Amino acid sequence: MNPSEAGKLVKALGPLGAELLTVLWRADRRLTVRQVLEEVNRGRSEPLAYTTVMTVLNRLSRRNVLRRTEEGRGFAYEAMVTDAADLAVRDVIRDHGVSAVAHFIDQCQAEPQLRSRLMKLVQADSDNT
Repeated sequence: MNPSEAGKLVKALGPLGAELLTVLWRADRRLTVRQVLEEVNRGRSEPLAYTTVMTVLNRLSRRNVLRRTEEGRGFAYEAMVTDAADLAVRDVIRDHGVSAVAHFIDQCQAEPQLRSRLMKLVQADSDNT
């Protein structure tokens, strides 16, 4: 991840939220709180508490950044966003709904290359359904 991307994640999720999301991206599978905790504490001189990691994972789950599923006596988490841009789009749509989509479409009309790319994506999506 480049520094600009990392900075955007930190701004959106806070330093610990961005770090936990990065751990889940690297794992490329669901992880329990304990597994995330062990991974994040590997590089720390002062380890984080289990409850700290659990709280941040729960908050990211409520924001639909992570998916939480029951696993054994606890929960496992996996990333629902692929990068900072995905997170930003989700946040804008969550905060502004249809109005945000309408403004995005207006912006696409003003930029022919963006409009062309969007049309290709829409067409590819409709071909897959």
